[in-house]
Amino acid sequence: MSKDTSADKSTGVEIKFSDLALDKALLKILDEVGYEKPSPIQAQTIPLLLEGRDIIGQAQTGTGKTAAFALPLINNLDLKQKDPQLLVLAPTRELAIQVAEAFQKYATYMKGFHVLPVYGGADYSGQIRALKRGVHVVVGTPGRVMDHIRKGTLKLGNLKALVLDEADEMLRMGFIDDVEWILEQTPDDRQIALFSATMPTQIRRIATKYLNEPEQITIKVKTATAETIRQRFWPVSGLHKLDALTRILEAEEFDGMIIFVRTKNSTVELADKLAARGYAAAALNGDIAQNQRERTIKNLKSGKVDIIVATDVAARGLDVERISHVVNYDVPHDTESYIHRIGRTGRAGREGDAILFVAPREKRMLNSIERATRKSIERMELPSTEVINDKRIDKFKQRITDTLANEDLALFSQLVEQYEQEHNVPSIEIAAALAQLLQGDIPLLLQNKPQRKSRDDWDREDRGRRDRPARDRSERSERERPPRRERQQRDTALDEGLDRYRIEVGHDHQVKPGNIVGAIANEADIESKYIGRISIYDDHSTVDLPEGMPKELLYTLKKVWVSGQQLKISLDDKGKKSKSEKPQSSDESSSDKRKPGKHHPVISRDKKKGQSSSDDKKGKLSLKKRVRKK
Repeated sequence: MSKDTSADKSTGVEIKFSDLALDKALLKILDEVGYEKPSPIQAQTIPLLLEGRDIIGQAQTGTGKTAAFALPLINNLDLKQKDPQLLVLAPTRELAIQVAEAFQKYATYMKGFHVLPVYGGADYSGQIRALKRGVHVVVGTPGRVMDHIRKGTLKLGNLKALVLDEADEMLRMGFIDDVEWILEQTPDDRQIALFSATMPTQIRRIATKYLNEPEQITIKVKTATAETIRQRFWPVSGLHKLDALTRILEAEEFDGMIIFVRTKNSTVELADKLAARGYAAAALNGDIAQNQRERTIKNLKSGKVDIIVATDVAARGLDVERISHVVNYDVPHDTESYIHRIGRTGRAGREGDAILFVAPREKRMLNSIERATRKSIERMELPSTEVINDKRIDKFKQRITDTLANEDLALFSQLVEQYEQEHNVPSIEIAAALAQLLQGDIPLLLQNKPQRKSRDDWDREDRGRRDRPARDRSERSERERPPRRERQQRDTALDEGLDRYRIEVGHDHQVKPGNIVGAIANEADIESKYIGRISIYDDHSTVDLPEGMPKELLYTLKKVWVSGQQLKISLDDKGKKSKSEKPQSSDESSSDKRKPGKHHPVISRDKKKGQSSSDDKKGKLSLKKRVRKK
């Protein structure tokens, strides 16, 4: 390996994306989404990948590594060649989908570009049809990629490059043998980019064996956040982001505020919506003329504007003393952007507040930000309906007080007195009618109550992300695990609606519960909450899964490798309930009671008369859709 090139040595030079020899179509979309300059890993990785070099990138999630490999490798594609030219391996289906979406976004202006995510649990037929039509980039989990290679539906003869994304995570989840098998099926002259947050011995062994004189890039994440900035996050859940933002604006005592969004269009749309709700807001983005931008900033300083909705580009170097709050309405692309954004407040020793909106699928970025800043970001609760309504009532009363003190009301007093005499209506009712007339169609008080969800509830919405729940579950199981002898002697009851299965991997193979959960969740597409008790013994383990698992899925799981062992899953007779123990509904005929798949908690489906066997298989495999309906 060549010398280590750290981020410290490159940040002193100001580099722009336009300096990196990228195609104009890529530069155009980067400008639209608000990428101003490459992050350290992008600045160092893109030129090397454009040259066809192999690289090892040691960087945490949130440093911008997806763009670091996607942009140069898209740039090097031959769009006339329909066979896959780039293969990206990811540890989880969710990461595979996100990476595929990023490729699609970056290639917006590249006519004819096609990317395909492949992962366990999804229907084979759609993926096979897409591969036959032709795709340039395949992003997938190791298990499903292996299946397609073995079936002959994924041909790697024309592969130019391969990316191993989050290699240490694939090692942790037991996929490293699959990764090596896939590497052996690729052409000898392919380019490889390996990314990993840590460098365990097995990852270094793979790098040494398969990469050709790789350049190593190590990113040292900055941790420069002001101690005077209070950092909080709000989990985007249930309530619309704009409604949540409005509640925060009503409850927080702020002077000036910057709200960060990702795109130029979003700055205008959000600023207009806030203005319609009575806030003095203005947009700030790269398309706005310089004189207009200067006028907007001047208005912010003078108090004519209280809220600026901006992109990262437009807010570069913005230093306005009255900015007390920064709201990350859209999660930033990387941790450096976050640090830059919140640095607009809390300057020169002043106190400031930073609020981050985070959707469940964006929790990975939240974790990366906490690691980068070495600070725990506290979870904020939205103000209750009662708090908001009290503030609105106080504001309404204050408007009356201010008007009585500062306005000449003689004419209106005379008109109200005349109306009172002519219509014999008490003055208090006239005042109420005038207040309603002033308020218009917008209710003064809120009626809906925000959903107050615990952190556990929010975590549950994130079950789709296999890595975090698996890791949490592994850590929890390790803490709560009794001694091995006690575990083996304990008679664990089987919960209703579950069957117990035996898998041929155990303590002798250093398996952890998280490895098992990750493998089953990825390959069978079963949400983690439907995977029951896991008991690990010396040479095997047991896992509780929903009753009536389709044979196709069990066949798939038999071949899955975890910790160097095939699962070889089979029904554990000791843990299966007898038919007499299973509840039967009195209004069902006996012939219907035990039909496979009938009233299944995960794959619930009613088999229609005359349904073809192929449709039946599709119904069995559509687990995710059925879970959501349930």
